[in-house]
Amino acid sequence: MAEIIQRDGTWVFDGDALRLTPGRDRNVSLLRRTLGELVVPLGALAGISFEQGKKSGRLRLRLRDGADPLLHASGGRLTEPNDPYQLLVESDRYGVAEYFTDEVRGALLLDEVASDPVDEYLLPGPSVPLSVSAGDGTAGFDGEHIRLEWNWKTEDAKAAAGARTLAVTDVVAVEWQPAVGLENGYLRFTVRGAATKAPPKYDPNSVELWGFKKDPLMALVAAAVQARLPHPSAAPMDVGPKPLEEPPRDDHDALLRRLRELGELHRTGVLTDEEFTMAKQAVLKRL
Repeated sequence: MAEIIQRDGTWVFDGDALRLTPGRDRNVSLLRRTLGELVVPLGALAGISFEQGKKSGRLRLRLRDGADPLLHASGGRLTEPNDPYQLLVESDRYGVAEYFTDEVRGALLLDEVASDPVDEYLLPGPSVPLSVSAGDGTAGFDGEHIRLEWNWKTEDAKAAAGARTLAVTDVVAVEWQPAVGLENGYLRFTVRGAATKAPPKYDPNSVELWGFKKDPLMALVAAAVQARLPHPSAAPMDVGPKPLEEPPRDDHDALLRRLRELGELHRTGVLTDEEFTMAKQAVLKRL
């Protein structure tokens, strides 16, 4: 057995699987703490690497394509702090990390584990029931039904229809996109026979995300649903035209609108003083 214990988390390898437990350090991300312990079978791995730095290093697991519904649902868009398959290693534990890496690599060679894509999920996805509030609504999933509820910040056109309950059997695709720069993110469910061209702000089957602390947790909802959909290796269903992206806007005008939105969110108490200051500074740097 190989084990490495760090403030960022603990990884244990028993020859058949890796057990990844997030640390309790305050710098460990909310997503990793919420996701909790992961058990990764050796057959789901495509490789492992260890990168040394001056002050700290990083262990990285590479999973086979299609093995994990979280990686598929997030589409490689999880940032490093939110990636459960990375572990920060302190410099005085580099030797332990190298030994851990060698043990896993040796097992992969001994068991002749292939690195090619798989045609079924080898991890179960996040535990349910699961409920996350972020952006303009709350998304909950109990394993069979998705519940979308709106808050006072939701556009009237979307909120007017009230809360939504979607059977997972009616969902043909789920997508999570984090906010990037001035562009908001979203969690979108594509329902059979009801493809829409509406942007997430107006789509009743989407939650719009604005780039705040709990946004990454929506990726867990997406992954829990994805784990119950047909595997991506299956033939894709015809779900109609893809939703259109919002048209590009003038940068200067968009920045000014963003500042006004942030000011309103701060005034109404949605943003704390610290969150407002950080968000405002990020926008001002682009002006």
